[in-house]
Amino acid sequence: MSLAEEVDLLRGIPLFERMEPAKLKLLAISSDRVNFRPNAVMMNQGDDGDAAYVIMSGKGDVLIDTPGGEIKVAEIGVGQIVGEIAILIDVPRTATVRTEEGLTALKISKENFLRLLHGSPQVAVEIIRVLAARLENTNAQLREAVANKS
Repeated sequence: MSLAEEVDLLRGIPLFERMEPAKLKLLAISSDRVNFRPNAVMMNQGDDGDAAYVIMSGKGDVLIDTPGGEIKVAEIGVGQIVGEIAILIDVPRTATVRTEEGLTALKISKENFLRLLHGSPQVAVEIIRVLAARLENTNAQLREAVANKS
């Protein structure tokens, strides 16, 4: 994927859509490209959060360990970001992410991500929106799970 394609991919993510092209280009240049094989673990629930990942190709599952076993709470794919919660609030990873197929991601270090937030208030607002939507989705899944047990 070329730099221009990476910038376009970043621009397509709600968190970054209002960011200036020069900042998107800098973010793309300062991030690492990482490849994962099929059925590989990108991150483990409970690990320290050192980076967020923007999915460039492939798909993965977001899994949460519970006393009743592992629960799939979401799927991730091209143009989505994962792993940002742990670097935003300095908590261990809240979920495990396992690839379904080979996956390529742009790895944004904690330092670069936080620098981006400090320099772009609009990105911080978008993060709040994305996290609120995820929370509502999780709540809906919990309501459904409780209703199905009744």
